[in-house]
Amino acid sequence: MLCAIADGLGNGPIAKESADVIPEILEKYPEESLDELLLLCNERMIQKRGAAVAIVKIDYKLETISYSCIGNIRFYMYQQETDKMVYPLPVMGYLSGRKQKIKTQTYACKKNDLFLLHSDGVNMNSPKKTIKNARNAKCLYNSVLDTIEHGDDATFIVGSLL
Repeated sequence: MLCAIADGLGNGPIAKESADVIPEILEKYPEESLDELLLLCNERMIQKRGAAVAIVKIDYKLETISYSCIGNIRFYMYQQETDKMVYPLPVMGYLSGRKQKIKTQTYACKKNDLFLLHSDGVNMNSPKKTIKNARNAKCLYNSVLDTIEHGDDATFIVGSLL
């Protein structure tokens, strides 16, 4: 399973043009590694404004979740079995066509682990506490939704591993 958030720099049609590159690449090359997917996305950003991008890939057979990001998109995963919070630091910058340092991180995951991926439009006072206190993905969704100031562009994805 692949999911991603792409936040085009700026606003309007030019920002959307940059953000739209990401789903096109993911649809066309779903079997590629996250490093390769981000490199392909980056190549398509030449002469575009650019975008902050994070991609999550879940391998249900291997029970792993991989995360890679360029820009200010955050990822949290709460591993219920071990009561451990995973919060990798994103690589600062944005996809722009220029050479990028890509750092994919892979973690073990189990059934019922919760994850949250969000853009800079989501401002939570205590994201770790919010995800840890959520009973399930729907609870987490509602908690995150309550923190968003309407009118701001905010994107988030919550999930529970099956």
